[in-house]
Amino acid sequence: MTPDPNLTERSPDLLPARMLNEFTYCPRLFHLEYVQGEFEDSADTVSGRFRHRRVEDERGEVPKPGEGEEKVMFHARSVLLSGEKCGLIAKMDLIEGEGDKVTPVDYKNGSKPDFVEEAWFPDRVQLCAQGLILRENGYVCEGGVVYYTQSKTRVEVEFSDELVKTTLNLAEAAREAAETSAIPPPLVDSPKCPRCSLVGICLPDEVRALTSAEGGKPVEDEEVRRLCPARDDALPLYVQEQGLTVAKKGEELEIRAGSSAVSRARLMETSTVVLFGNIQMTAQALHELCTRDIPVCYFSQGGWFYGVTQGMSHKNVELRMKQYATAGDPAKALPIARSFVSGKIRNCRTLLRRNHRESPDGALAELSRLSDMALACGDLDALFGIEGAAGRVYFSQFGGMLKRDPVSMTFDFHTRNRRPPKDPVNALLSFAYALLAKTVTVTLLTVGFDPFLGFFHRPRYGRPSLALDMMEEFRPLIADSVVIGLINNQELSKSDFVCRAGAASITPDARKKLLRAYERRLDTLVTHPVFGYTISYRRILEVQARLLGRYLTEEIKEYPVFVTR
Repeated sequence: MTPDPNLTERSPDLLPARMLNEFTYCPRLFHLEYVQGEFEDSADTVSGRFRHRRVEDERGEVPKPGEGEEKVMFHARSVLLSGEKCGLIAKMDLIEGEGDKVTPVDYKNGSKPDFVEEAWFPDRVQLCAQGLILRENGYVCEGGVVYYTQSKTRVEVEFSDELVKTTLNLAEAAREAAETSAIPPPLVDSPKCPRCSLVGICLPDEVRALTSAEGGKPVEDEEVRRLCPARDDALPLYVQEQGLTVAKKGEELEIRAGSSAVSRARLMETSTVVLFGNIQMTAQALHELCTRDIPVCYFSQGGWFYGVTQGMSHKNVELRMKQYATAGDPAKALPIARSFVSGKIRNCRTLLRRNHRESPDGALAELSRLSDMALACGDLDALFGIEGAAGRVYFSQFGGMLKRDPVSMTFDFHTRNRRPPKDPVNALLSFAYALLAKTVTVTLLTVGFDPFLGFFHRPRYGRPSLALDMMEEFRPLIADSVVIGLINNQELSKSDFVCRAGAASITPDARKKLLRAYERRLDTLVTHPVFGYTISYRRILEVQARLLGRYLTEEIKEYPVFVTR
Protein backbone atom coordinates (compact mmCIF):
# COMPACT_ATOMS: atom_id res chain seq x y z
CA MET A 1 0.00 0.00 0.00
CA THR A 2 1.27 3.47 -0.86
CA PRO A 3 0.11 5.97 1.77
CA ASP A 4 -1.37 9.26 0.60
CA PRO A 5 0.75 12.18 1.88
CA ASN A 6 -2.43 14.24 2.14
CA LEU A 7 -3.66 11.68 4.68
CA THR A 8 -0.50 10.99 6.64
CA GLU A 9 0.57 14.63 6.97
CA ARG A 10 -2.76 16.46 7.07
CA SER A 11 -3.79 19.00 9.64
CA PRO A 12 -6.80 17.67 11.57
CA ASP A 13 -8.80 20.75 10.49
CA LEU A 14 -8.02 20.50 6.78
CA LEU A 15 -9.91 18.08 4.54
CA PRO A 16 -7.95 16.69 1.56
CA ALA A 17 -9.67 17.46 -1.74
CA ARG A 18 -9.16 13.84 -2.83
CA MET A 19 -11.11 12.69 0.23
CA LEU A 20 -13.89 15.12 -0.70
CA ASN A 21 -14.04 13.28 -4.03
CA GLU A 22 -14.39 9.97 -2.13
CA PHE A 23 -17.12 11.39 0.13
CA THR A 24 -19.09 12.65 -2.88
CA TYR A 25 -18.72 9.29 -4.60
CA CYS A 26 -19.59 7.17 -1.54
CA PRO A 27 -19.69 8.35 2.11
CA ARG A 28 -18.94 4.82 3.31
CA LEU A 29 -15.80 4.63 1.15
CA PHE A 30 -14.73 8.01 2.58
CA HIS A 31 -15.17 6.74 6.13
CA LEU A 32 -13.19 3.57 5.47
CA GLU A 33 -10.29 5.41 3.86
CA TYR A 34 -10.19 8.69 5.77
CA VAL A 35 -11.44 7.76 9.24
CA GLN A 36 -10.43 4.09 9.54
CA GLY A 37 -7.28 4.30 7.41
CA GLU A 38 -8.24 1.36 5.19
CA PHE A 39 -6.81 0.92 1.72
CA GLU A 40 -6.61 -1.88 -0.81
CA ASP A 41 -5.19 -1.81 -4.31
CA SER A 42 -7.15 -2.94 -7.34
CA ALA A 43 -6.35 -3.05 -11.03
CA ASP A 44 -7.90 0.41 -11.35
CA THR A 45 -5.85 1.97 -8.55
CA VAL A 46 -2.60 0.45 -9.83
CA SER A 47 -3.39 1.62 -13.36
CA GLY A 48 -4.30 5.05 -12.04
CA ARG A 49 -0.97 5.42 -10.22
CA PHE A 50 0.90 4.37 -13.33
CA ARG A 51 -0.90 6.89 -15.53
CA HIS A 52 -0.55 9.53 -12.81
CA ARG A 53 3.24 9.21 -12.56
CA ARG A 54 3.90 12.02 -15.04
CA VAL A 55 2.52 14.65 -12.68
CA GLU A 56 4.06 13.30 -9.47
CA ASP A 57 7.38 15.15 -9.85
CA GLU A 58 7.46 18.63 -8.35
CA ARG A 59 8.40 20.74 -11.37
CA GLY A 60 7.85 24.34 -12.39
CA GLU A 61 7.41 27.56 -10.45
CA VAL A 62 4.17 29.25 -9.40
CA PRO A 63 4.65 33.03 -8.99
CA LYS A 64 3.15 34.60 -5.89
CA PRO A 65 0.01 36.68 -6.47
CA GLY A 66 0.98 40.03 -7.99
CA GLU A 67 4.44 38.83 -9.06
CA GLY A 68 3.51 36.98 -12.25
CA GLU A 69 4.19 38.60 -15.61
CA GLU A 70 1.30 39.19 -17.98
CA LYS A 71 1.27 37.07 -21.16
CA VAL A 72 3.95 34.77 -19.70
CA MET A 73 2.56 31.28 -19.32
CA PHE A 74 3.74 28.98 -16.55
CA HIS A 75 3.16 25.31 -15.73
CA ALA A 76 3.81 23.69 -12.37
CA ARG A 77 3.30 20.06 -11.34
CA SER A 78 2.47 18.53 -7.98
CA VAL A 79 1.78 21.73 -6.04
CA LEU A 80 0.58 21.40 -2.42
CA LEU A 81 -1.61 24.26 -1.17
CA SER A 82 -4.22 24.72 1.53
CA GLY A 83 -6.94 27.18 2.51
CA GLU A 84 -7.67 27.83 6.17
CA LYS A 85 -11.02 29.53 5.53
CA CYS A 86 -12.43 26.83 3.26
CA GLY A 87 -10.73 24.15 5.39
CA LEU A 88 -9.29 22.27 2.42
CA ILE A 89 -5.88 21.02 1.33
CA ALA A 90 -4.87 19.59 -2.05
CA LYS A 91 -1.85 18.42 -3.98
CA MET A 92 -2.67 19.74 -7.45
CA ASP A 93 -1.48 17.66 -10.37
CA LEU A 94 -0.89 20.63 -12.65
CA ILE A 95 -1.39 24.38 -12.46
CA GLU A 96 -1.45 26.36 -15.69
CA GLY A 97 -1.35 30.12 -15.40
CA GLU A 98 -0.63 33.56 -16.73
CA GLY A 99 -0.05 36.40 -14.27
CA ASP A 100 -2.48 35.95 -11.39
CA LYS A 101 -4.96 33.91 -13.41
CA VAL A 102 -4.53 30.15 -12.86
CA THR A 103 -6.26 26.94 -13.93
CA PRO A 104 -5.90 23.67 -11.99
CA VAL A 105 -5.70 20.51 -14.09
CA ASP A 106 -6.62 17.24 -12.37
CA TYR A 107 -5.56 13.94 -13.95
CA LYS A 108 -8.07 11.10 -13.68
CA ASN A 109 -7.78 7.48 -14.72
CA GLY A 110 -10.52 6.40 -17.13
CA SER A 111 -12.42 7.86 -20.06
CA LYS A 112 -14.59 10.96 -20.40
CA PRO A 113 -18.19 10.10 -19.49
CA ASP A 114 -20.82 10.43 -22.20
CA PHE A 115 -23.25 12.98 -20.77
CA VAL A 116 -23.78 16.74 -20.87
CA GLU A 117 -21.43 17.73 -18.03
CA GLU A 118 -18.65 15.54 -19.57
CA ALA A 119 -17.00 15.07 -16.16
CA TRP A 120 -18.11 12.94 -13.22
CA PHE A 121 -19.71 14.90 -10.38
CA PRO A 122 -17.11 13.87 -7.72
CA ASP A 123 -14.33 14.95 -10.12
CA ARG A 124 -15.96 18.35 -10.58
CA VAL A 125 -16.30 18.79 -6.83
CA GLN A 126 -12.64 17.88 -6.25
CA LEU A 127 -11.53 20.29 -8.95
CA CYS A 128 -13.71 23.06 -7.50
CA ALA A 129 -12.11 22.45 -4.08
CA GLN A 130 -8.73 23.09 -5.69
CA GLY A 131 -10.10 26.29 -7.22
CA LEU A 132 -11.32 27.49 -3.81
CA ILE A 133 -7.88 26.89 -2.34
CA LEU A 134 -6.23 28.85 -5.15
CA ARG A 135 -8.69 31.72 -4.72
CA GLU A 136 -8.00 31.88 -0.98
CA ASN A 137 -4.28 32.08 -1.75
CA GLY A 138 -4.87 35.22 -3.84
CA TYR A 139 -5.14 33.83 -7.37
CA VAL A 140 -7.88 34.41 -9.92
CA CYS A 141 -9.41 31.03 -10.67
CA GLU A 142 -12.63 30.85 -12.67
CA GLY A 143 -12.49 27.23 -13.77
CA GLY A 144 -10.39 24.11 -14.10
CA VAL A 145 -9.75 21.10 -16.29
CA VAL A 146 -10.26 17.38 -15.70
CA TYR A 147 -7.94 15.35 -17.91
CA TYR A 148 -9.11 11.74 -18.47
CA THR A 149 -5.98 9.76 -19.24
CA GLN A 150 -7.49 6.79 -21.09
CA SER A 151 -9.45 8.88 -23.59
CA LYS A 152 -6.78 11.65 -23.51
CA THR A 153 -9.53 14.23 -23.20
CA ARG A 154 -9.54 17.62 -21.46
CA VAL A 155 -12.87 18.62 -19.94
CA GLU A 156 -13.27 22.25 -18.86
CA VAL A 157 -15.24 22.86 -15.65
CA GLU A 158 -16.60 26.29 -14.73
CA PHE A 159 -16.59 27.14 -11.04
CA SER A 160 -20.15 28.44 -10.97
CA ASP A 161 -21.75 29.82 -7.80
CA GLU A 162 -23.88 26.66 -7.59
CA LEU A 163 -20.86 24.34 -7.83
CA VAL A 164 -18.95 26.40 -5.24
CA LYS A 165 -21.89 26.28 -2.83
CA THR A 166 -22.32 22.53 -3.35
CA THR A 167 -18.61 21.92 -2.80
CA LEU A 168 -18.54 23.87 0.45
CA ASN A 169 -21.66 22.07 1.73
CA LEU A 170 -20.17 18.69 0.87
CA ALA A 171 -16.90 19.63 2.58
CA GLU A 172 -18.79 20.55 5.75
CA ALA A 173 -20.78 17.29 5.61
CA ALA A 174 -17.54 15.31 5.13
CA ARG A 175 -15.92 16.96 8.17
CA GLU A 176 -18.97 16.13 10.27
CA ALA A 177 -18.86 12.51 9.06
CA ALA A 178 -15.16 12.31 9.95
CA GLU A 179 -15.92 13.34 13.54
CA THR A 180 -18.18 10.36 14.20
CA SER A 181 -17.17 6.75 14.65
CA ALA A 182 -20.43 5.50 13.10
CA ILE A 183 -19.78 4.31 9.56
CA PRO A 184 -22.38 5.32 6.93
CA PRO A 185 -24.61 2.50 5.65
CA PRO A 186 -23.58 0.68 2.46
CA LEU A 187 -24.99 1.61 -0.92
CA VAL A 188 -27.97 -0.48 -2.03
CA ASP A 189 -27.32 -2.68 -5.07
CA SER A 190 -25.04 0.01 -6.45
CA PRO A 191 -23.08 -0.41 -9.72
CA LYS A 192 -20.27 1.49 -7.99
CA CYS A 193 -19.47 -1.43 -5.68
CA PRO A 194 -18.08 -4.09 -8.05
CA ARG A 195 -15.09 -1.97 -9.17
CA CYS A 196 -14.41 -0.36 -5.78
CA SER A 197 -11.01 -1.39 -4.44
CA LEU A 198 -12.39 -1.53 -0.88
CA VAL A 199 -15.38 -3.74 -1.62
CA GLY A 200 -13.80 -6.69 0.21
CA ILE A 201 -13.37 -4.50 3.28
CA CYS A 202 -16.72 -2.70 3.00
CA LEU A 203 -18.81 -5.88 2.42
CA PRO A 204 -21.80 -3.78 1.27
CA ASP A 205 -24.22 -6.58 0.39
CA GLU A 206 -23.24 -8.74 3.36
CA VAL A 207 -23.71 -5.92 5.87
CA ARG A 208 -26.97 -4.81 4.26
CA ALA A 209 -28.33 -8.37 4.33
CA LEU A 210 -27.34 -8.92 7.97
CA THR A 211 -28.74 -5.54 9.00
CA SER A 212 -32.15 -6.62 7.69
CA ALA A 213 -31.66 -10.21 8.86
CA GLU A 214 -34.38 -12.23 10.50
CA GLY A 215 -33.17 -14.79 13.02
CA GLY A 216 -29.53 -14.23 12.07
CA LYS A 217 -30.04 -15.04 8.39
CA PRO A 218 -30.70 -12.69 5.46
CA VAL A 219 -34.29 -12.54 4.27
CA GLU A 220 -34.94 -14.55 1.12
CA ASP A 221 -35.23 -11.64 -1.30
CA GLU A 222 -31.89 -10.15 -0.20
CA GLU A 223 -29.45 -11.10 -2.94
CA VAL A 224 -25.82 -11.05 -1.78
CA ARG A 225 -23.44 -10.51 -4.68
CA ARG A 226 -19.96 -12.00 -4.58
CA LEU A 227 -18.05 -8.82 -5.34
CA CYS A 228 -14.56 -10.17 -4.66
CA PRO A 229 -12.59 -12.89 -6.46
CA ALA A 230 -13.27 -16.34 -5.07
CA ARG A 231 -9.55 -16.88 -4.41
CA ASP A 232 -6.59 -14.66 -3.57
CA ASP A 233 -3.91 -14.12 -6.17
CA ALA A 234 -1.16 -13.74 -3.55
CA LEU A 235 -0.06 -16.81 -1.55
CA PRO A 236 2.21 -17.44 1.46
CA LEU A 237 5.92 -18.15 0.98
CA TYR A 238 7.24 -20.87 3.32
CA VAL A 239 10.99 -21.16 3.96
CA GLN A 240 12.10 -24.00 6.22
CA GLU A 241 15.52 -25.28 5.09
CA GLN A 242 17.97 -24.22 7.78
CA GLY A 243 20.67 -21.69 6.93
CA LEU A 244 18.89 -20.04 4.00
CA THR A 245 18.65 -16.27 3.53
CA VAL A 246 15.73 -14.29 2.14
CA ALA A 247 16.82 -11.21 0.20
CA LYS A 248 15.21 -8.63 -2.08
CA LYS A 249 16.18 -8.49 -5.74
CA GLY A 250 14.15 -6.12 -7.86
CA GLU A 251 10.48 -7.05 -7.61
CA GLU A 252 11.27 -10.50 -6.23
CA LEU A 253 12.25 -12.21 -3.01
CA GLU A 254 15.32 -14.35 -3.60
CA ILE A 255 15.99 -17.32 -1.35
CA ARG A 256 19.72 -17.95 -1.15
CA ALA A 257 21.99 -20.70 0.10
CA GLY A 258 25.22 -18.79 0.60
CA SER A 259 25.64 -16.65 -2.51
CA SER A 260 23.58 -18.93 -4.78
CA ALA A 261 19.88 -18.42 -5.41
CA VAL A 262 17.80 -21.56 -4.87
CA SER A 263 14.34 -20.07 -5.38
CA ARG A 264 12.47 -16.83 -6.12
CA ALA A 265 9.03 -15.44 -5.38
CA ARG A 266 7.45 -12.34 -6.90
CA LEU A 267 6.58 -9.75 -4.27
CA MET A 268 3.21 -8.97 -5.85
CA GLU A 269 2.27 -12.66 -5.61
CA THR A 270 3.31 -13.04 -1.94
CA SER A 271 0.78 -12.57 0.86
CA THR A 272 2.91 -13.72 3.83
CA VAL A 273 6.47 -14.91 4.44
CA VAL A 274 6.75 -17.81 6.92
CA LEU A 275 10.18 -18.68 8.33
CA PHE A 276 10.96 -21.89 10.24
CA GLY A 277 13.97 -21.92 12.56
CA ASN A 278 17.35 -20.55 11.54
CA ILE A 279 16.39 -18.53 8.45
CA GLN A 280 17.93 -15.11 7.87
CA MET A 281 16.29 -12.11 6.17
CA THR A 282 18.10 -9.04 4.88
CA ALA A 283 17.15 -5.59 6.12
CA GLN A 284 16.25 -4.56 2.57
CA ALA A 285 13.82 -7.46 2.22
CA LEU A 286 12.25 -6.80 5.62
CA HIS A 287 11.90 -3.10 4.85
CA GLU A 288 10.19 -3.83 1.53
CA LEU A 289 7.81 -6.34 3.11
CA CYS A 290 6.84 -3.84 5.82
CA THR A 291 6.27 -1.17 3.17
CA ARG A 292 3.98 -3.51 1.22
CA ASP A 293 2.13 -4.71 4.34
CA ILE A 294 3.33 -8.29 3.82
CA PRO A 295 3.72 -9.85 7.29
CA VAL A 296 6.65 -12.08 8.24
CA CYS A 297 5.75 -14.98 10.56
CA TYR A 298 8.33 -16.80 12.68
CA PHE A 299 8.13 -20.45 13.70
CA SER A 300 10.59 -22.53 15.66
CA GLN A 301 12.22 -25.35 13.74
CA GLY A 302 9.75 -27.69 15.43
CA GLY A 303 6.72 -25.67 14.33
CA TRP A 304 5.99 -23.43 17.35
CA PHE A 305 4.48 -20.12 16.20
CA TYR A 306 6.11 -17.32 18.18
CA GLY A 307 6.03 -13.99 16.36
CA VAL A 308 5.03 -11.65 13.53
CA THR A 309 6.71 -8.64 11.93
CA GLN A 310 4.35 -6.26 10.19
CA GLY A 311 4.48 -2.68 8.93
CA MET A 312 2.57 0.22 10.49
CA SER A 313 -0.34 -0.47 8.20
CA HIS A 314 -3.55 -0.25 10.18
CA LYS A 315 -4.77 2.89 11.88
CA ASN A 316 -8.28 1.82 12.95
CA VAL A 317 -7.98 2.71 16.63
CA GLU A 318 -11.77 2.85 16.96
CA LEU A 319 -12.07 -0.88 16.24
CA ARG A 320 -9.45 -1.78 18.85
CA MET A 321 -11.16 0.47 21.41
CA LYS A 322 -14.41 -1.42 20.79
CA GLN A 323 -12.51 -4.71 21.08
CA TYR A 324 -10.95 -3.73 24.42
CA ALA A 325 -14.24 -2.45 25.82
CA THR A 326 -16.07 -5.64 24.81
CA ALA A 327 -13.35 -7.97 26.09
CA GLY A 328 -13.35 -6.12 29.42
CA ASP A 329 -17.09 -6.59 29.90
CA PRO A 330 -18.03 -10.29 30.43
CA ALA A 331 -21.67 -9.57 29.58
CA LYS A 332 -20.65 -8.27 26.14
CA ALA A 333 -17.92 -10.86 25.53
CA LEU A 334 -20.14 -13.84 26.37
CA PRO A 335 -22.42 -13.75 23.26
CA ILE A 336 -19.40 -13.77 20.94
CA ALA A 337 -17.72 -16.56 22.91
CA ARG A 338 -20.94 -18.60 22.76
CA SER A 339 -21.03 -18.24 18.97
CA PHE A 340 -17.41 -19.39 18.62
CA VAL A 341 -17.88 -22.45 20.84
CA SER A 342 -21.25 -23.46 19.44
CA GLY A 343 -19.93 -23.12 15.88
CA LYS A 344 -16.90 -25.27 16.69
CA ILE A 345 -19.04 -28.02 18.23
CA ARG A 346 -21.45 -28.06 15.30
CA ASN A 347 -18.60 -28.24 12.79
CA CYS A 348 -16.97 -31.07 14.77
CA ARG A 349 -20.28 -32.93 14.63
CA THR A 350 -20.51 -32.41 10.86
CA LEU A 351 -16.97 -33.72 10.35
CA LEU A 352 -17.74 -36.86 12.37
CA ARG A 353 -21.00 -37.42 10.53
CA ARG A 354 -19.28 -37.16 7.15
CA ASN A 355 -16.07 -39.10 7.81
CA HIS A 356 -16.59 -41.67 10.56
CA ARG A 357 -16.42 -45.30 9.43
CA GLU A 358 -19.52 -46.04 11.45
CA SER A 359 -22.30 -43.76 12.56
CA PRO A 360 -21.45 -42.68 16.15
CA ASP A 361 -25.04 -41.78 16.96
CA GLY A 362 -24.42 -41.33 20.66
CA ALA A 363 -21.53 -38.90 20.09
CA LEU A 364 -23.48 -36.96 17.46
CA ALA A 365 -26.46 -36.59 19.81
CA GLU A 366 -24.21 -35.48 22.65
CA LEU A 367 -22.48 -32.89 20.46
CA SER A 368 -25.87 -31.51 19.40
CA ARG A 369 -26.86 -31.22 23.06
CA LEU A 370 -23.59 -29.50 24.01
CA SER A 371 -23.91 -27.07 21.09
CA ASP A 372 -27.35 -26.03 22.33
CA MET A 373 -25.99 -25.72 25.87
CA ALA A 374 -23.20 -23.46 24.62
CA LEU A 375 -25.67 -21.08 22.99
CA ALA A 376 -27.69 -20.87 26.21
CA CYS A 377 -24.71 -20.70 28.58
CA GLY A 378 -24.70 -17.71 30.95
CA ASP A 379 -21.12 -17.85 32.22
CA LEU A 380 -17.68 -17.95 30.57
CA ASP A 381 -16.31 -20.51 33.03
CA ALA A 382 -19.25 -22.81 32.35
CA LEU A 383 -18.68 -22.28 28.63
CA PHE A 384 -15.11 -23.53 29.02
CA GLY A 385 -16.50 -26.63 30.67
CA ILE A 386 -18.92 -27.23 27.80
CA GLU A 387 -16.17 -26.73 25.23
CA GLY A 388 -13.92 -29.18 27.09
CA ALA A 389 -16.68 -31.78 27.31
CA ALA A 390 -17.38 -31.46 23.59
CA GLY A 391 -13.67 -31.84 22.85
CA ARG A 392 -13.51 -35.09 24.81
CA VAL A 393 -16.54 -36.48 22.96
CA TYR A 394 -15.16 -35.44 19.58
CA PHE A 395 -11.64 -36.78 20.07
CA SER A 396 -12.96 -40.02 21.56
CA GLN A 397 -14.36 -40.68 18.05
CA PHE A 398 -11.57 -39.01 16.03
CA GLY A 399 -9.78 -42.31 15.36
CA GLY A 400 -12.90 -43.57 13.60
CA MET A 401 -12.29 -41.06 10.82
CA LEU A 402 -8.80 -42.45 10.07
CA LYS A 403 -7.92 -45.44 7.92
CA ARG A 404 -6.41 -48.15 10.08
CA ASP A 405 -2.95 -49.53 9.39
CA PRO A 406 -3.02 -52.92 11.13
CA VAL A 407 0.70 -53.53 10.49
CA SER A 408 2.53 -50.42 11.69
CA MET A 409 -0.30 -48.86 13.76
CA THR A 410 1.35 -45.50 12.93
CA PHE A 411 -1.93 -43.62 12.92
CA ASP A 412 -3.60 -45.35 15.83
CA PHE A 413 -5.32 -42.51 17.71
CA HIS A 414 -6.78 -42.71 21.22
CA THR A 415 -6.88 -39.22 22.74
CA ARG A 416 -5.74 -35.66 22.13
CA ASN A 417 -2.41 -34.80 23.76
CA ARG A 418 0.30 -32.15 23.25
CA ARG A 419 3.39 -30.43 24.69
CA PRO A 420 4.83 -32.64 23.39
CA PRO A 421 2.45 -34.73 21.26
CA LYS A 422 2.89 -38.40 22.02
CA ASP A 423 1.97 -39.95 18.66
CA PRO A 424 2.08 -39.03 14.93
CA VAL A 425 -1.58 -38.01 14.67
CA ASN A 426 -1.27 -35.57 17.56
CA ALA A 427 1.99 -34.23 16.10
CA LEU A 428 0.15 -33.50 12.84
CA LEU A 429 -2.78 -31.89 14.65
CA SER A 430 -0.49 -29.65 16.73
CA PHE A 431 1.36 -28.41 13.66
CA ALA A 432 -1.87 -27.86 11.70
CA TYR A 433 -3.32 -25.85 14.62
CA ALA A 434 -0.14 -23.74 14.75
CA LEU A 435 -0.49 -22.99 11.02
CA LEU A 436 -4.14 -22.05 11.47
CA ALA A 437 -3.27 -19.79 14.42
CA LYS A 438 -0.69 -18.07 12.21
CA THR A 439 -3.18 -17.56 9.38
CA VAL A 440 -5.90 -16.18 11.65
CA THR A 441 -3.42 -13.92 13.50
CA VAL A 442 -2.27 -12.38 10.23
CA THR A 443 -5.88 -11.94 9.11
CA LEU A 444 -6.82 -10.19 12.35
CA LEU A 445 -3.82 -7.85 12.09
CA THR A 446 -4.83 -7.03 8.52
CA VAL A 447 -8.37 -6.17 9.60
CA GLY A 448 -7.14 -3.99 12.49
CA PHE A 449 -7.69 -6.16 15.58
CA ASP A 450 -5.31 -6.80 18.44
CA PRO A 451 -4.93 -10.60 18.12
CA PHE A 452 -3.74 -10.95 21.73
CA LEU A 453 -7.00 -9.95 23.43
CA GLY A 454 -9.90 -12.34 22.95
CA PHE A 455 -13.44 -12.82 24.19
CA PHE A 456 -13.32 -16.52 25.08
CA HIS A 457 -9.67 -17.43 25.67
CA ARG A 458 -8.26 -15.44 28.57
CA PRO A 459 -5.30 -13.11 27.95
CA ARG A 460 -1.91 -14.64 28.60
CA TYR A 461 1.51 -13.22 27.77
CA GLY A 462 2.44 -14.09 24.19
CA ARG A 463 -0.79 -15.96 23.41
CA PRO A 464 -2.91 -14.66 20.49
CA SER A 465 -6.18 -15.14 22.36
CA LEU A 466 -8.44 -13.58 19.73
CA ALA A 467 -6.82 -15.72 17.02
CA LEU A 468 -7.53 -18.79 19.15
CA ASP A 469 -11.13 -17.59 19.53
CA MET A 470 -11.70 -17.06 15.83
CA MET A 471 -10.03 -20.29 14.76
CA GLU A 472 -12.34 -22.40 16.95
CA GLU A 473 -15.07 -22.75 14.31
CA PHE A 474 -12.42 -23.54 11.67
CA ARG A 475 -10.35 -26.13 13.56
CA PRO A 476 -12.37 -29.12 12.30
CA LEU A 477 -13.06 -27.64 8.85
CA ILE A 478 -9.46 -26.72 8.01
CA ALA A 479 -6.85 -28.21 10.36
CA ASP A 480 -8.54 -31.52 11.21
CA SER A 481 -9.64 -32.02 7.60
CA VAL A 482 -6.04 -31.57 6.40
CA VAL A 483 -4.74 -34.21 8.83
CA ILE A 484 -7.52 -36.67 8.01
CA GLY A 485 -6.93 -36.25 4.27
CA LEU A 486 -3.16 -36.75 4.53
CA ILE A 487 -3.59 -39.97 6.50
CA ASN A 488 -6.51 -41.44 4.56
CA ASN A 489 -4.89 -40.67 1.20
CA GLN A 490 -1.73 -42.43 2.40
CA GLU A 491 0.45 -39.38 1.76
CA LEU A 492 2.37 -40.05 4.99
CA SER A 493 4.08 -43.11 6.38
CA LYS A 494 5.96 -44.18 9.50
CA SER A 495 9.23 -42.76 8.10
CA ASP A 496 7.73 -39.24 8.18
CA PHE A 497 7.87 -39.16 12.00
CA VAL A 498 10.49 -39.24 14.70
CA CYS A 499 9.30 -40.94 17.90
CA ARG A 500 11.57 -40.75 20.94
CA ALA A 501 11.02 -41.08 24.69
CA GLY A 502 7.24 -41.12 24.31
CA ALA A 503 7.11 -37.98 22.11
CA ALA A 504 6.51 -37.67 18.37
CA SER A 505 7.58 -35.02 15.86
CA ILE A 506 7.31 -34.71 12.10
CA THR A 507 10.25 -34.65 9.68
CA PRO A 508 10.96 -31.71 7.33
CA ASP A 509 9.64 -33.73 4.37
CA ALA A 510 6.41 -34.48 6.22
CA ARG A 511 6.11 -30.81 7.12
CA LYS A 512 6.32 -29.89 3.43
CA LYS A 513 3.54 -32.34 2.64
CA LEU A 514 1.38 -30.88 5.41
CA LEU A 515 2.08 -27.32 4.25
CA ARG A 516 1.02 -28.17 0.71
CA ALA A 517 -2.14 -29.89 1.95
CA TYR A 518 -2.90 -26.96 4.27
CA GLU A 519 -2.60 -24.41 1.45
CA ARG A 520 -4.77 -26.60 -0.80
CA ARG A 521 -7.41 -26.62 1.91
CA LEU A 522 -7.31 -22.84 2.29
CA ASP A 523 -7.81 -22.52 -1.47
CA THR A 524 -10.75 -24.95 -1.48
CA LEU A 525 -13.95 -23.27 -2.63
CA VAL A 526 -16.91 -23.55 -0.30
CA THR A 527 -20.40 -22.06 -0.23
CA HIS A 528 -20.86 -19.52 2.53
CA PRO A 529 -23.81 -20.81 4.58
CA VAL A 530 -25.17 -17.31 5.26
CA PHE A 531 -24.57 -15.46 1.99
CA GLY A 532 -24.80 -18.30 -0.51
CA TYR A 533 -21.83 -17.40 -2.70
CA THR A 534 -18.74 -19.54 -3.24
CA ILE A 535 -15.31 -18.41 -2.03
CA SER A 536 -12.16 -20.04 -0.66
CA TYR A 537 -11.59 -20.77 3.03
CA ARG A 538 -8.78 -18.20 2.93
CA ARG A 539 -11.27 -15.52 1.89
CA ILE A 540 -13.87 -16.74 4.38
CA LEU A 541 -11.43 -16.17 7.26
CA GLU A 542 -11.14 -12.50 6.27
CA VAL A 543 -14.89 -12.11 5.71
CA GLN A 544 -15.58 -13.53 9.19
CA ALA A 545 -12.97 -11.26 10.79
CA ARG A 546 -14.46 -8.20 9.13
CA LEU A 547 -17.98 -9.22 10.15
CA LEU A 548 -16.75 -9.55 13.73
CA GLY A 549 -15.56 -5.96 13.44
CA ARG A 550 -18.93 -4.88 12.08
CA TYR A 551 -20.60 -6.57 15.07
CA LEU A 552 -18.32 -4.85 17.58
CA THR A 553 -19.01 -1.45 16.01
CA GLU A 554 -22.74 -2.26 16.24
CA GLU A 555 -23.34 -2.13 12.51
CA ILE A 556 -24.81 -5.65 12.50
CA LYS A 557 -26.81 -7.25 15.29
CA GLU A 558 -25.11 -10.67 15.50
CA TYR A 559 -21.83 -12.26 14.57
CA PRO A 560 -22.80 -14.84 11.90
CA VAL A 561 -20.77 -17.89 12.90
CA PHE A 562 -19.52 -20.02 10.00
CA VAL A 563 -21.14 -23.45 10.20
CA THR A 564 -20.89 -25.82 7.26
CA ARG A 565 -23.87 -27.93 6.27
